[in-house]
Amino acid sequence: MNGKETIYFKNHPKILGAGSIVGKYESDGPLAEYFDKCIEDGRNGEDTWEQAESKFHNIALGFALGKANLGMSDLQCILSGDLLNQCVASSFAWRDMGVPFLGLYGACSTFAEGLTIASMLVDSDHLDNAAVSVSSHFCTAERQYRNPLAYGSQRPPTAQRTVTGAGSVIVAKGCEKHPQTVCATLGAVVDSGINDANNMGAAMAPAAYETLKKHFENTNAKPSDFDLIATGDLGEVGRKILIEFFSRDGVELGDNYIDCGCEMFDIHRQDVHSGASGCACLATVFSGYIMSGLLSKKWNRILIAGTGSLQSPLTIQQKETIPGVCHAVEIISGE
Repeated sequence: MNGKETIYFKNHPKILGAGSIVGKYESDGPLAEYFDKCIEDGRNGEDTWEQAESKFHNIALGFALGKANLGMSDLQCILSGDLLNQCVASSFAWRDMGVPFLGLYGACSTFAEGLTIASMLVDSDHLDNAAVSVSSHFCTAERQYRNPLAYGSQRPPTAQRTVTGAGSVIVAKGCEKHPQTVCATLGAVVDSGINDANNMGAAMAPAAYETLKKHFENTNAKPSDFDLIATGDLGEVGRKILIEFFSRDGVELGDNYIDCGCEMFDIHRQDVHSGASGCACLATVFSGYIMSGLLSKKWNRILIAGTGSLQSPLTIQQKETIPGVCHAVEIISGE
């Protein structure tokens, strides 16, 4: 461990496979070709949106397992999370699988949190493999956090659209040809006083800044050392704030910096306001677009930073501020 935040993985756990599924709105965006499956029906043949979200996990993990040449019976643990109360989309997905399950909640940082913990478990020889699976759904999130869809409320320009979909990866011991996790920087909760639930980018950007700054300091790296730096879902508002924070330090993030919330949709053509959000934002962009770049050696050293706003409907009603959190994982492409 370098500093009190950054953990190094001595054995470089491997990402053997990744799978993704997204909804219709996402399949109309610029990254559609990178997803394993795009659906037209938001319920995916199920009775409810919540049931559909659970099913997304099964489908995404199925793709990941297939690419890793593993079966469900080979898995030693599933680390999984979502945005719903008590993480029911995840726990219901695995209730018939018979695989040890660790439920996670880090809001939209859950994928990076899960990838970090899975890497720790494999690197320490406690497990030979672990799956990370994360989901969100526009309709389930709107119903829980904001208003019923039929209400037709207007959203401000700072608002973001929750990604419908799921992303899964298999972390395991394996050969050097696979992408590998090198280290991870654990983020602290950062509260900058934002209390607008429709401005999550501003709530999360300070946490992203603190975690990335710590990662650069602890690893003696600078932004230009990476082929790609990707934050999870700051959107256009949060992305600009993060760039400004680093600029004040005399640090330029550069053209190698992207935000998955800005990449998922075409904000000029699609009605998404500030961009995308949700647990599945980073999970699907990583499992599709970013993994494709790692496997093709387009990028050899990358840094992903999952960002999460830690509010609940109750805390918003109580006029609480919105804390943010961010966890960063450094990954190399392999041989």
